[in-house]
Amino acid sequence: MVVGLGNPGAEYADSRHNVGFLVVEELADRCGATFGHRRYRSLFTRAVRHGEDVLLVKPLTFMNDSGSAVSRWQQAVGLKPNQIIVIHDDLDLPISQLRIKTRGGHGGHKGVRSIQESLGGGDFLRVKVGIGRPGPGRDPVEHVLGPFKKAEQRDVEKAAEQAADAVELLIREGVQAAMNRYNIRASRRRDPSDP
Repeated sequence: MVVGLGNPGAEYADSRHNVGFLVVEELADRCGATFGHRRYRSLFTRAVRHGEDVLLVKPLTFMNDSGSAVSRWQQAVGLKPNQIIVIHDDLDLPISQLRIKTRGGHGGHKGVRSIQESLGGGDFLRVKVGIGRPGPGRDPVEHVLGPFKKAEQRDVEKAAEQAADAVELLIREGVQAAMNRYNIRASRRRDPSDP
């Protein structure tokens, strides 16, 4: 199960906090799937990627209650926590930088905290997408709920594509391969097409 975190509603559609929605939408597009079904307070679709049945989920519970939707799905389809990939924004990473995590704290992210509380722990996989910190004197809440700047749009689109690539690598080759590829400083990341 791949869960993209965000807030429902047109007023939040372009917010930094909704980058998880962007990534699962990118994954659905790659599969020719659409989020046309509702269940367990979420939109969902199914796809097959690299020989695996994949459930793509967008909780409609608002960020702070994401865990209620995720835990309902976990119980319904009988998944272990390490079969759940959660995609979410991260203030502590620069825009477009990714980080794969297998466990750990919530780092102040209310959606991740809700999932940890609902699943009874944090052993699910995470793809963290950097949204950057606000400038001095700016409110972090306003920052995450605000839209990306026009100058950042291309970086955000690229980040969504790379995060979708990271999820596909997780599915295809496992956690270690994904961490080796994405858990390096952006300045050291080499384009795989380079000689």
